[in-house]
Amino acid sequence: MSIAPPPVLVPDAFQAERAAVEQLIAGRARIDAELAKAIVGQRAVIEQILLALLAGGHVLITGAPGLAKTLLVKSIAQIFHLKFQRIQFTPDLMPADITGTEILQDGEGGRKLAFVPGPIFANLVLADEINRTPPKTQAALLEAMQEHQVTAAGVRHALPEPFFVLATQNPIEMEGTYPLPEAQLDRFMFNVVMDYLPEDDEVRVISQTTGGKPAAIEPLFTGEDVLRFHQLVRAVPVADDMVRYAVRIAAASRPRQTGTPDFINDWVSWGAGTRAAQFLVLGAKARTLLQGRAHVTVEDIQALVAPVLRHRVLLNYRAEADGMRVEEVIRRLVAAVPVPVKTA
Repeated sequence: MSIAPPPVLVPDAFQAERAAVEQLIAGRARIDAELAKAIVGQRAVIEQILLALLAGGHVLITGAPGLAKTLLVKSIAQIFHLKFQRIQFTPDLMPADITGTEILQDGEGGRKLAFVPGPIFANLVLADEINRTPPKTQAALLEAMQEHQVTAAGVRHALPEPFFVLATQNPIEMEGTYPLPEAQLDRFMFNVVMDYLPEDDEVRVISQTTGGKPAAIEPLFTGEDVLRFHQLVRAVPVADDMVRYAVRIAAASRPRQTGTPDFINDWVSWGAGTRAAQFLVLGAKARTLLQGRAHVTVEDIQALVAPVLRHRVLLNYRAEADGMRVEEVIRRLVAAVPVPVKTA
């Protein structure tokens, strides 16, 4: 005799959108099950990418080659039934290779220019090794990320919705690369670090990839569902003290400001801007919703400080001389900012 699954408990704050919330909360376990067909481990990475997807943010993935970054992004696109495009960034890549170009076509009225969309016209774009292309091409991607549109010959072309950019960069090969400018780095909601798997997980990967053909990943959602999830995330209530906590974390990362910790003044040359606090709150809302809760907590914000700040906090030469890593600076930063006091 089969046992029926437990009912999905929808917080009172979302009763008006009960169906969509039930679909998302109940679908969390199914997402894990589908991804398990292709991806082993990397639970923190998967969660952060899902949170960005629900919040409508872009993600920068930092990791060594061969860690299944492309497979992970493609699998997520299949689960959400999103059009997927992969762009391999190279030193000779031109802006038109990404955005598209105008070509002459024969028509009834003679020859005329027609716009041919580039690979950026997709729902989920994987910009592979983004730091290997020159700044001019990076700038073309910046407009698409910020405005969800591209401009060709003075004409604006809207990108399909939803639209996400997941970019990868290799941390170990710096020769022939073009570091992303701070303005473009700031457009990424998270910087997700993808590390090597533990031994047992790596054994499972080898066993799966050297055996039979993996099972096909089944779509669970649609693009329309994703757009609806965006609205749900923004509807999650957040207390003023939680917003102030996020603002204080971002502000404390800025050197030579009133109240900045001494270690920030010593080791940091540039801190996080206002967008960091926005992404902390928005990501915390997505985490709250995905876990079936109704209110943002301190733990929600603290869980996302590292992916939000690690590409926004720039260390100086003194930090390098002291052997200080950005992860340790962020850890100390979280410990230094007072946690909001609960009032009765």
